[in-house]
Amino acid sequence: MTKPAARSASTVSEAAAAAESARRVTPMKLLVRVVEARGLPAVHFNGSSDPFVKLKLGKRRAKTAVVKRSLAPAWDEEFSFLVGDVAEELVVSVLNEDKYFSNDLLGLVRVPLSQVMETDDLSLGTQWYQLKPKSKKSKKKCRGEVCLHVSLSTRTHVSDESQSVPHPASDDLASSSDSPIERKTLSTTCSCIDLSAVSSIEPRASHSSFERFPDSILDLPARSSVEEAASEPGPPAADTDATPPNPSSVVEVLSRYFFRKPENAAPTVQHPTASDTDQPVDHQLQEPNASSSEDREIPEKGTVVPESSLDELLKVMESKDQGSEMPANLPGGVLVDESYVAAPTELNSLLFSPNSDFWPAVAELQGTSGFQIEPWKLDSNESCVQRTLTYTKAASKLVKAVKATEEQKYLKAAANSYAVFSVVSTPDVPCGNCFKVEILYCITPGPHLSSEEQTSHLTVSWRINFVQSTMIKGMIENGAKQGMAEGYAQFSEVLNQKLKVAELDDANSNKEKILASLHAQKETGWRLIVRFLGNFTFIFSVAIALYVIAHLHLSKPDVTHGLEYFGLDLPDSIGEVVVCAVLILQGQSIVKVTRRFLSAWKQRGSDHGVKAHGDGWLLTVALIEGTGITATGSSDLFDVYVVFTCNAKRKTSSIKFQTSDPKWNEIFEFDAMDDPPSRMDVAIHDSSGQCVIGHTEVNFLKNNLSELTDIWLPLNGKCDQASNPKLHLRIFLNNSRGTEVVMNYLAKMGKEVGKKINLRSTQTNVAFRKLFALPPEEFLIDDFTCHLKRKMPVQGRLFFSPRIVGFYSNIFGHKTKFFFLWEDVDDMQVIPATLSIGSPSLMIILRKDRGLEAKHGAKGTDHHGRLKFNFQSFVSFNDAYRIITAIWKIRALSPEQQGEAIEKDEVMPEEGGSLFTNVDVKMSEIFSSVLSVDVESLMEMFSGGPLEHKMMQKAGCIDYTATQWELVGCNIQQRQTSYKFDKNLSRYGGEATTTEQKYSLVNQDGWAIEKVMTLQGVLLADYFNLQMKYYITNIPSKPNTCSMLVLLGIAWLKSTKQQKKITKTIISNTSNRLKVLFAEVEKELTSKNGSLLNAAIGPTTG
Repeated sequence: MTKPAARSASTVSEAAAAAESARRVTPMKLLVRVVEARGLPAVHFNGSSDPFVKLKLGKRRAKTAVVKRSLAPAWDEEFSFLVGDVAEELVVSVLNEDKYFSNDLLGLVRVPLSQVMETDDLSLGTQWYQLKPKSKKSKKKCRGEVCLHVSLSTRTHVSDESQSVPHPASDDLASSSDSPIERKTLSTTCSCIDLSAVSSIEPRASHSSFERFPDSILDLPARSSVEEAASEPGPPAADTDATPPNPSSVVEVLSRYFFRKPENAAPTVQHPTASDTDQPVDHQLQEPNASSSEDREIPEKGTVVPESSLDELLKVMESKDQGSEMPANLPGGVLVDESYVAAPTELNSLLFSPNSDFWPAVAELQGTSGFQIEPWKLDSNESCVQRTLTYTKAASKLVKAVKATEEQKYLKAAANSYAVFSVVSTPDVPCGNCFKVEILYCITPGPHLSSEEQTSHLTVSWRINFVQSTMIKGMIENGAKQGMAEGYAQFSEVLNQKLKVAELDDANSNKEKILASLHAQKETGWRLIVRFLGNFTFIFSVAIALYVIAHLHLSKPDVTHGLEYFGLDLPDSIGEVVVCAVLILQGQSIVKVTRRFLSAWKQRGSDHGVKAHGDGWLLTVALIEGTGITATGSSDLFDVYVVFTCNAKRKTSSIKFQTSDPKWNEIFEFDAMDDPPSRMDVAIHDSSGQCVIGHTEVNFLKNNLSELTDIWLPLNGKCDQASNPKLHLRIFLNNSRGTEVVMNYLAKMGKEVGKKINLRSTQTNVAFRKLFALPPEEFLIDDFTCHLKRKMPVQGRLFFSPRIVGFYSNIFGHKTKFFFLWEDVDDMQVIPATLSIGSPSLMIILRKDRGLEAKHGAKGTDHHGRLKFNFQSFVSFNDAYRIITAIWKIRALSPEQQGEAIEKDEVMPEEGGSLFTNVDVKMSEIFSSVLSVDVESLMEMFSGGPLEHKMMQKAGCIDYTATQWELVGCNIQQRQTSYKFDKNLSRYGGEATTTEQKYSLVNQDGWAIEKVMTLQGVLLADYFNLQMKYYITNIPSKPNTCSMLVLLGIAWLKSTKQQKKITKTIISNTSNRLKVLFAEVEKELTSKNGSLLNAAIGPTTG
């Protein structure tokens, strides 16, 4: 064989070996960007759809987020797929989300990979694709269009972008998260492309597509260790070196692109072919190295940046910020919520600077080892900065030491506000591949300190994102919750060592400094006399009066003439008439000045400087000044003073005379209040006219307490609005008893309601305040499911707090939210149950011109113009009504109304009347008996003593407890009892809570006892409650004998078909138990009295 033929055969064998290598290891990545869609068909009855896109390449799948109620959705999400076979095709399906049944297919598009490889730059660009039905038999051909950007990424991009892929696809369907934050970055692994399917592609197309590869892909960096580990094992190195490939052939180009040897592999000898003889050999060997060095010198996006440039990276990120808001706290809970004496930039640098020693200190305290921090870097879009932390967590009692990877990403860095989102992966723990822990750090400017130091507020929240379903989800959540709490307690410990905590007292100490700087100028009595009487008019009038008195003393009575008669002396000349007129005018002026002086003298004092008394909510108001307080259409000035009214308490300022810009500098302290104030009314009065010339109000729920420390309030009323009248106030609200005031309030509510009210969790209260945008001192008392009755009933939840009544509903995205103050409630009415509504309804009526912000939730207005809110279909109307009336009685009633309510409570009940039971309930007699004991002895059964506990235990009442009787009105006492049912009483168990009242009968020697019993844990217990009345009276004709009558009624809260059966069963069982119970009571009391009698007779007979 000739040398050319031998060389040709060698070249063919080398090409075959290279092709075989290319078939084995060829990593590529398909990038798909889902931009938007248009013209989608409507699925829902309202003419809209909830579309999302599902992508599939082989066994790898991914999907976008769901866009609600849109026929032209925009996603702008990018996904990456590792290509396993170039013969595969990308299937893009647009579906409509259905929460209850399978998703509806709107249309799909198929994009073969061969179509992408035929392009010059391996990209189809951004194009609109017509959506097609799944079956050709479908009648509806018009399915809309979807806009996609499809491209293939070579290995150069794989190595550079593998750390910053936004939405990598997995073999299983990717789980979507409910978080509003961007999806976390997942690590990608290299795959292999099976080129055995290339032969199925059209030969000309495949050949042309490979020939048009860019020149940059011919000289690639050496494969990384990750790629080597992920790739399939190739042939032995000896076999590869035995037949070196020809670098000038097309097959060698493919081999150099698809197959890279490790850096430590033995170099192969390159033999030039005949076609390359006109180029030097050394040039052929050095050219790849030169190109590689050039590629390494060019910086690319996503490359690592120096540690010292973190501030510069954040500035770049801030320049591209579109004014985005801070993300909300994650739903798992808040781990850290603290303010520190440090600027936000300083705190951010301490937590996330590459040179900070904070995280190593935390790792040392937690026993974490192998702590490594990568430098910060920009992502491919330069929209966020991210880094990766790796460490090994210390072993615990249940879990061994495991390696964790934490990816941190800045979501916001602008205006001294920072948000860092962290994703922690622990694949080595049990079911570690099923979940990831997400943590959100939020840094914002903190409260203002009197020392003028900058502060920052740090909030750390978390949640668990389950990427796969698992049967031990609850166990994982509980373990993670405990671990996060312990870990971030140590986090706070280290942070408190490095930074000073901004105490609330430091923030509120500004109050003392501000108040100390105010110096009110108190007007003395002599100064007030000079102000009113030290003017020319008054002095001249006094001089004239003295002159006239002297004249009368010196003159003699003249003879009557003209029309004069005895006692009537008329002026005798024109001059005397003029003098009389002047004297009359001067007299009027003196009377007016004297009246004003006396009024000012009476009101010269004020409540300025009067110290507050008691502990609780302390309200301090500093009245600084006013401006523009003038009359409308007149130049007259007022004598103004200010009256503050809060929780029915009044404070009055001093009077400022004849000025439009009064200055007070006075401080008013309200006595301690048990309830936090909702509103403070401010009224400006004119002392000369005794009328209100301007008014305004301070709403403590709509204003932040920090804003109230220095506020200007505009005035409404008779003041000239063109002069912009307003008052300058400084308001401080402090709680001197801390959480004790909250617990005392709940205890007081529990006494009113008749059951214990527990303090809700911190997370629940935070969510409640966030829902209605309430200040941090507000807390939730209780909430109930109900319907808001308008034109159409709206189901939602009714929330009660010490100061507001709130309602919230979210039905298929249609939200209804409002709240109004308890102080605005004017009346409450209970609407009886009807056939259509099985339980009573509650109508709340507000005062006129109040609660206008909640007008959209009102059913309408009454003839007085008051808003009416109708709530119905309560699960337990009795519980809700008792809580509502208790809060309203404490909060909303004025002192006069509370006095009337007390008077009503103190009215002596008539015989056979009802104190607090429902008068509409039909009462039936279930027990009547004559007992051989007197009333005083039988009342021991209702005293809470040993006899009562013993008898109730015998009757099957377990854990019986009773409070002491308390006087709630004239001759009326009240208590609460609770117990559990024995299985002999109820096979299902259950509990009972009763509120009891007793009072002595008016015309008889005896007592009446009324009970309202609420059941829990019993079948249909929320449908009714029980009402009982005991009448115990002495029988005059029979000493030591009393009669007992017991009545029972059932108050139905909701209708049920079993109503008659339940009524019959309850009456029968209660009647039988009462017979047995009081028989035992009579026996016990008789034996006890007999023993006492024998003990008394024994010494006498002896």
